[in-house]
Amino acid sequence: MTPRVLAAIGFFSVLAPAFAQDDLKVAPAELSLAVRNEQPDELCRRFDATDTSPLATLSLHRTFHDDFDVHPLKGKWVPHYAGGAAWPDARYWGGEGSDFKRKDSWNGEQQIYVDPRYAGRGTTPLGLDPFKVHDGILSIIASRTPPELKPVLFNNEYISGILTTQGWFSQKHGYFEIRAKIPIGHGVWPAFWLLADDGGWPPELDVMEGRGQEIGDMAMTTHWRIPATQLVQSCGFDFMVPDASSDFHDYGVLWVPDRIVYFIDRKPVSDIKVPSGFDDPMYMIVNLAMGAKYFKGVGFVDAESPVTVAFEIDRISAYQIDP
Repeated sequence: MTPRVLAAIGFFSVLAPAFAQDDLKVAPAELSLAVRNEQPDELCRRFDATDTSPLATLSLHRTFHDDFDVHPLKGKWVPHYAGGAAWPDARYWGGEGSDFKRKDSWNGEQQIYVDPRYAGRGTTPLGLDPFKVHDGILSIIASRTPPELKPVLFNNEYISGILTTQGWFSQKHGYFEIRAKIPIGHGVWPAFWLLADDGGWPPELDVMEGRGQEIGDMAMTTHWRIPATQLVQSCGFDFMVPDASSDFHDYGVLWVPDRIVYFIDRKPVSDIKVPSGFDDPMYMIVNLAMGAKYFKGVGFVDAESPVTVAFEIDRISAYQIDP
C-alpha cells in the first residue's frame, strides 16, 4: 500500500463497502458519507459511475438545519450580501442600501435581491418578498420588475432573492448540503455556494450552479488564488441530472483538511486537494440570479425568459466531522 493511500486511510474510518445514508428525503442528526480513500491531486478529478476504487466512511453530526417550515427571515438568514473585508479583495460588499450589495454586477446579473424591508433608492420599504414557504418548501421567486418600480430599483430587469448565513452561521470543515429542484429558462441562474466568513474572495465553493438554458446540467466548482501569482484558479465539472428541474435532489460538498469532495444524492462525484487560502470558516449562500455575462448556459434575459421562475428548496443542512 502506497504512502498516499495510507495517509488517506489515517484520516478516514475504513469500512468496505461504505455507503451514505439511504433516505435522501431527510437530513439526519448523524450522517455517514462514502469517500474514495486515495489522496486527491492538485487538479480536480471526476469519478466515473462504474469506478470500483475502495471507499472509506466519514462520520459527521449536524450543526445547522433549516427545513423551511417558517419564513426564512425569521432567524437564520440575511437577504443580501453581508459585506466584509475591504475592496478590492471583497467582491460581495457594499453599502446597506446599495445596488452593489444586492447583486454582482461584474457577472452581468440583471436582477436585484429584495426583501420586504428593502427600499431601493427610496426611504420607504417596498414590501417586496421573493420568499414563499408552503408545505415545508421554500421558493425563491424571480419576477420581472414592475415598470413603475424600475427607477427605484436601479433599473434592474428582475427582482429576486438571496439568503446568506454570514453573521449567523459559518464553519471550518464539514459537509454542506441543499435539497432542491433546479429551475430552468433563459437567463435563469440558481446557486448554492460558500464564501469565507472574513469577506474576502476567493476562496469560493460552488456546490451547485444551474445552467438555465441547459436542462439537467449543473456545475460544481472550486475557486482559489495562487499565492505566487495572485491569479484566481478554478477547477470543476458539469454533471447531468436529467430530472433536476422536476424532482428534488441533494447537492453537497465535503471540506476536510486534505480534500474537497462534491456529492450528488450523497454519492461522491468529484474531488480536489484543498487549495491554498481555505483557512477561515465559510458561510452558506443560496440565491436565484437572472442573467450572466460569463457563466455558460445562462445568458442574458430576453423575451423568452420566464415572467416568473421559482427555485424550490426542501432543506439546507451542515455537518461537522465527528471527533
